[in-house]
Amino acid sequence: MNSFDLRKESDAEGGEEVYSKAVRAGRRTYFFDVKATRNDDYYVTITESRKKQNRDGSFVFDKHKIYLYKEDFAKFADGLEEVVAFIKEKKPEFFTSQAAGSASSIDEEFEKL
Repeated sequence: MNSFDLRKESDAEGGEEVYSKAVRAGRRTYFFDVKATRNDDYYVTITESRKKQNRDGSFVFDKHKIYLYKEDFAKFADGLEEVVAFIKEKKPEFFTSQAAGSASSIDEEFEKL
């Protein structure tokens, strides 16, 4: 298995990092970062990082980021909770440990689209 660096983009992009959680999911890694502004307000950045191979064999990370600000925390959490509850009800097999092992096949299917 190839080893690669999962560090995030430069911290120079924003506030002071207060807490960070990296979640590996197949070929993707999700970073959940809590940062503080100068006024000690918190905001969250969620980064999806996907390792891709170039034609020349080198690797690059394709990244997508969203910023979540304090005034949206409750609405975001409620919406995410509602969506996850819906999926758990309709497709509970997606939340079994066996489903976690099939993440790469889901990624492969997504790539075909």
